[in-house]
Amino acid sequence: MTRLLLTNDDGFGAEGLLALLRATEDLGEPIIVAPDQPLSGCSHRVTTHRSIQIKHHGRSNYSISGTPADCVRVGLHQLVPDATFVLSGINEGGNLGADIHYSGTVAAVREGALHGHPGIAISQYRRKDISIDWSRTIRWVKPLLKRLMDKSWTSGTFWNVNLPHLNHNEPDPIVVRCPLDSSPLPLDFDKKGSTLHYQGDYHRRRYAEETDVAVCFRGKITVTQISIA
Repeated sequence: MTRLLLTNDDGFGAEGLLALLRATEDLGEPIIVAPDQPLSGCSHRVTTHRSIQIKHHGRSNYSISGTPADCVRVGLHQLVPDATFVLSGINEGGNLGADIHYSGTVAAVREGALHGHPGIAISQYRRKDISIDWSRTIRWVKPLLKRLMDKSWTSGTFWNVNLPHLNHNEPDPIVVRCPLDSSPLPLDFDKKGSTLHYQGDYHRRRYAEETDVAVCFRGKITVTQISIA
């Protein structure tokens, strides 16, 4: 049976990780190796100068005192050495364009690709005015994962998927394969004395037309193939 290494950057107890687990029910044997705390935005940081604690939660579920990239390193080296795919998410928030450089969700599958494993990062773009309907997210993700996992894999690449956040009465979105946007995130800060607090508006970021940011903001599911080279 295909063995799937599942991780995230929102932490072991995150709703998105449970949604990912449910989305993989018919795709193979899922093994969770996730951070023991939320580490959103930790990028590709790894732990090398302190010990990493592993906690077994029964069946094939583990939390570790490390980053998402640590989870994949420990998973592939110790816990799931025969894993076929690395799946990361479902992140509560988009990982579009420049986000991939800061995202722990994306770093996890990038780490897997470095070790010769295909991977898919899945993120749910989040609007502030409505809550995420995880059951709907699962319904979108399940067939998309199967489609991507059935594709022939190009070594040194991984897939980055972003789901739009639609109103409850809107129809299901189409899937669009599109390039990554290269625009920087907005750099706005609130200065108080000698301190700065980031005030950039994610939803008002710059983007080029037909890239992943533009497509997802228009209500479609984006699929982007990213090379680690």
